Amino acid sequence: MSSLLKMVTAFVAGASTTLAFAPYSIWAFYPAALLFVLWQSRRLSPKENFFHWLSFGFGCFAFGISWVHVSMDTFGGLPLIVSMGLMASLAFYLALYPALAGYLTAKLTHFQRSRSWHVYFRYLGLFPALWVFTEWMRGWVLTGFPWLWAGYSQTQGPLSELGSVIGALGLSYVIALLCGSVVLVLYKRFASAIIILSLVLISTYLAPKISDITPRNETVKVALVQGNIAQSMKWEPDALWPTLLKYMDLSRPNFDADIIIWPEAAIPAPESMVADFLHNTDKVANLNNSAIITGIISMQKNDFYNSLIVLGNANHPEQSEGDYVGNGINDYKKHHLLPVGEFVPFETILRPLAPFFNLPMSSFARGTYEQKNLNALGYQVAPALCYEIVFPEQLRANVNKDTDFLLTVSNDAWFGDSIGPLQHMEIAQMRAIELGRPLVRATNNGVTAVVDIKGRITHQLPQFKAGVLVADVPLFDGETWFKRIGQTPLLILCSLLILFGFIHKYLLRKRKTSK
Repeated sequence: MSSLLKMVTAFVAGASTTLAFAPYSIWAFYPAALLFVLWQSRRLSPKENFFHWLSFGFGCFAFGISWVHVSMDTFGGLPLIVSMGLMASLAFYLALYPALAGYLTAKLTHFQRSRSWHVYFRYLGLFPALWVFTEWMRGWVLTGFPWLWAGYSQTQGPLSELGSVIGALGLSYVIALLCGSVVLVLYKRFASAIIILSLVLISTYLAPKISDITPRNETVKVALVQGNIAQSMKWEPDALWPTLLKYMDLSRPNFDADIIIWPEAAIPAPESMVADFLHNTDKVANLNNSAIITGIISMQKNDFYNSLIVLGNANHPEQSEGDYVGNGINDYKKHHLLPVGEFVPFETILRPLAPFFNLPMSSFARGTYEQKNLNALGYQVAPALCYEIVFPEQLRANVNKDTDFLLTVSNDAWFGDSIGPLQHMEIAQMRAIELGRPLVRATNNGVTAVVDIKGRITHQLPQFKAGVLVADVPLFDGETWFKRIGQTPLLILCSLLILFGFIHKYLLRKRKTSK
C-alpha cells in the first residue's frame, strides 16, 4: 500500500472514531480505529509515523469537533469559509498530539531481531504511555482542550466501571494497551494478550466490588429549569426582564422542590444591576422553604466573573429569612475560562480583527482553582461551570467527603443542533463515574439531565424546548479510588516508561558509536 493511501485510510479511521462518542456511542469504533492505524504503521519510519498519525488525528478532530465552527459562523460574524478554516486549523493543532505519540513510539523502539523484547515494549509499554501522556498534555497546553479522549468512548461502554478507579485518562490507557496486545496477537505472540485481557476483565469486575460508595437512603428533590432563550437575544438589554420573568414563571409551580437550578448566566446581567430582583427572589425561595442556584455575572473589585449564586435558604429547609447577601458569599466563580468565549488572548491584536473576538462577556476574570462547595438547604454542591466539566482534576479538587452531588450548568446554545452539546453531556457523565456522586446538569436549551453514579442518564428534558425537569436524586457517601488517587499514579507510570524509552535509545546510540 502506498504512503498516500495509508494516510488516507488513517484519516478515514480517525473520522470513524466520532461514532464512538455521543450521540452515537458505538464504543467499539475507537479501539478498532486505533488498532487499525497502529498495525498499519508498524513498518513506517519515525517521520512516516508522524504524518500517518497526524492524518488519523486530523480525521478524528475534523469530524469530532466539526461543531466548533457553528459559534464562529452563526454568532461570531465570520463567513462560513473562514469559520470552517479556523475549525480545520484547530483540528490540525489537536492532531499534533497523536502525531507526536506515533513519532516517538517509532523513534524510541527498534526491531533488530524478530524475537526481540522491543516489540513487547513498543506495544505494551511505550505506545500506551505516549498515547496517554499526549492526551494529558492536550488537556492543559494553551489552557487545554481535553475533548474526545479515548476513554470517553467507554462512558457507556463495557469498561465504564473502571472509570471510578482510573478515570477517563486511565481508560484511554487501557484502550491503547488492549490495542497493543492485539497487535502482538497479529505477531503471533498470544500469551501477553491473554494475560492483559484477563487482567482488564478481572479489574472491571472487581472495580465496583472494592468501592466504598454506599447509598445514604436519602434523596434531594431538584427542579432543573431550561429556559430555551435564543442565543441571539440572550445579551440584548431589552430581553433582560422578559428572561428573568420566564425563569420565575417556569419555577413558580415547582417550589415544592428542595433546590431549583437555573443554567449558566440565566441572569444575563451583573448582580448590582438586578439587586432588587435577587432580593425578592431570595424572599420567595425562603417562603417556600427552598433554594435557587443560578448562573449570573458577579463583580468584585472592578472584575467580572461568570458565577453561580444561591438564593433562598442556604443552611436549613426552614429559616426565618433567606441567606443571600451577595458580596461573594456562598457563590462560585468560574476558574477555567473558555478562550475567545470568556477571555481573549492577545486581545489588543485579535479584538479589532473580527466580531468573533468581541463576543458578549468575553472579558471575565478567573476564580480560584479550589473553592468551597455551594451550600443550598444544607446540601453541599460541587459545581463546574460549563467548559470546566471537561477537566477531571479540577472537579476532583473541589469534591470532598461532605459533597452531596455534582452540579454543572451550561449554555450550549452557541453550538445549535450540532453534536457538540451531546458530547459535552457525555463528558459530564464520566465525572459522575469518577467521583461516585450523582450529577445534575441544567442548561439553557439542552442537554438538561440527571446522571446516576454509574454515569447513566436517569432523567432528561428534550433539547430546544423550555421546560422543567423535576427529579428525586439519591445521595451517596464514600469516596471512589479515583477521588483518592486521581491521575497522578498513571502519569508517573507513563513518565517512567517514556523515560526508560529515551534512556534505552541513548544507550543504544552510545553503544553503536563506541564500536
